[in-house]
This record gives sequence, structure tokens and C-alpha cells, in this order.
Amino acid sequence: MKKKVPKPRRKPLFEVRHSPIHGYGVFAARRIRKGTTVIEYLGDRVTHAQADARYEDKDPHDNHTFLFTVDAKTVIDAGVNGNEARYINHGCDPNCESTTANKRVFIEAIRTIQPGEELAYDYQIQRDSDDAPNVDEVFGCRCGAKNCRGSMLEAPKKPRKPARRAPKRVAGKKGATRKRAARRGGVAQRSRRRGR
Repeated sequence: MKKKVPKPRRKPLFEVRHSPIHGYGVFAARRIRKGTTVIEYLGDRVTHAQADARYEDKDPHDNHTFLFTVDAKTVIDAGVNGNEARYINHGCDPNCESTTANKRVFIEAIRTIQPGEELAYDYQIQRDSDDAPNVDEVFGCRCGAKNCRGSMLEAPKKPRKPARRAPKRVAGKKGATRKRAARRGGVAQRSRRRGR
């Protein structure tokens, strides 16, 4: 009878260690391919009211949070029964993103991540009407990316421009307009914002 030889265990996908961005971070221990689900964000599942009550005495200048909004009713508090996902730092040029499926939150690689590279996703922390004037400083970003927006908060909404009126036609010239149609491209495109 042949003896079964156990297969060598694969090296873990990631490890937690001190981060140059902030506190602890999660680093790839081996190559992580684009599209890989890295980890589920786990913790105590509570209502928004319960989450607020838990942290009502928190210093308003403390930006450290393990709360993750799932939907209008549910928040995951990774500070209670959480896993390593709570240590993934924010990045303005992230290599991961958060996705929600069946009220569960997962962190997925959006590009191939090399061994030793720190994992990061855009927190897009929501802004509130009662935020302090220095909220962007409190939630300042330290990711160091070239395109860093300086804050872990979602980008401020830009004021909407009034709709442009169609230019008036010049009499006698078919297709001509008062404003020259010689502008490059001809069609203005509106960009869409992607939410979580």
C-alpha cells in the first residue's frame, strides 16, 4: 500500500505588519492576480444606531475606524470579532476594491499585486452635512500616491453647471452657428461617478 504524501501547503496570500501609510497594513505574501477575492471584511454586524452609540464618546479628531457600511440598515464593526481585513489601509491609487454581495463585504484585487506590495482600497468615507470644517484634515490621507486627493473621504461633489443652451443659427447659412463649430471633438461628454 502506497503511503500518501501530503501536498506542501501554499504560502498565505497576505501578512499583517507595520505600514508606512498608517499603523498596521496588509501586504501580499505572494503574487495576487487581478480579480482574486483577497478576504471578507468580518466583524460584529450592527445597526447604524448601535454603531453610533458604541463610538459616541470617541474623540472627533480620531480618524481611526473599523466600521464598514453594508447598507442602510447594517454596519460591520471589525473592532469586535474582526479579522485582518480591518488593517487594509486607504489608498487614492488602490490595488483593491470593496464589493458587496448578499450583504457581505469582500476585498478584491483590481490589478495584479506583487509580493511585498501593500494592499489598499479607496475608503470613500461619506461626507455629512454636520461635518466639522476641518473634516478633510481629520481624515487626511497619507497614501503618497501621485494622484492623492489628500483625504480618505469621498471626493467633494462639484456644483452642477447650468445647462448650456443650443447656439442660435445664423440666417442663410445652413448648419452654421454663432459660435464656431470648429471646436475639437464637437460633443461634450459628462463623466459618471462610480460609487461603491
